[in-house]
Amino acid sequence: MLRFIAGCGAALLIAGQAAAQLFPSKPITIIVPVAPGGTLDALARLIGNSLSSAVNQTVVVENTTGAGGLLGFQKLLKAKPDGYTLMFSNMSLAIIPVLYPNADIDPVRDLAPVSTVANVPMVLSVSNKSGIQDLPSMLARMKAGKEKLNFGSGGPGTTAHLAEGLFLHNLGTQAELIQYRGSGPALTDLMAGVIDGVIDQTVTMMPLHQAQRIKAIAVSSPRRLAQMPDVPTFAEGGLPEFDLTIWNGVVAPRDTPKAVIDELARALSKVIDSPEFKGRLDQLAAQAPPPAERGPAPFTALLKRDTARVSELARQIGLIRP
Repeated sequence: MLRFIAGCGAALLIAGQAAAQLFPSKPITIIVPVAPGGTLDALARLIGNSLSSAVNQTVVVENTTGAGGLLGFQKLLKAKPDGYTLMFSNMSLAIIPVLYPNADIDPVRDLAPVSTVANVPMVLSVSNKSGIQDLPSMLARMKAGKEKLNFGSGGPGTTAHLAEGLFLHNLGTQAELIQYRGSGPALTDLMAGVIDGVIDQTVTMMPLHQAQRIKAIAVSSPRRLAQMPDVPTFAEGGLPEFDLTIWNGVVAPRDTPKAVIDELARALSKVIDSPEFKGRLDQLAAQAPPPAERGPAPFTALLKRDTARVSELARQIGLIRP
């Protein structure tokens, strides 16, 4: 019996190694659980284009929207665990199990993390029609309680939703939180003046601010960003406790062969180290994770930590009912 078990283990190892040697032999699909036009979508397409060159295969980005990322998550779990269907997501993964307890979703149990690829600060931006010029005047206006501002986000459980809830919690006031099917539609309404503000990652906020289509008034980085030197930090604006930075990464379904996960992680690390990718991230004020923070093991530890930490934070700030 022991020889049989050992033989089975050796056979599985050989099969996994063979799969990695042949991988990838066909196009790879990356699921993005939000609508086109937002930060996650923009980063996913950047990763997709770069990964395609690294593995010499077509990489298709596919938007599967709805239910705060749940539908995209469920689609990934139904896919064959062979490395040809992946998902690009972020810290919002940690909130899904609490938002939808009946869905029986557990990121730590159900996913095979591949690697984080970018860490991105958050930016508070306002509509040009709002009349708001800076964070101190906005805070004073909100604390006065004479009017209730409204903020848009990419939907329940998204990082923008979490950020706005944390912002209001730290401020000790209220605002109307309007949920969209992705950051793209929320930013469209921000530019049109339909809503007053959005807190989202630099990837989508910075180009709109530079084009003067919206006005960025605070960034969550420790210091002002070189790419947006005219935008003060939250600390400068009077809210130092708001320091949320978002990780973004690639995951696969559980039971994806370790050899395939490792091959994908190597390819992503090659992408991250490329001057072209680093240059593009720098243009977006995003930071690549250092080598020690890349790959399956560091990402698994990060996902475990934040599944507990972010979910508890969401409860504390009232985004999720106990």
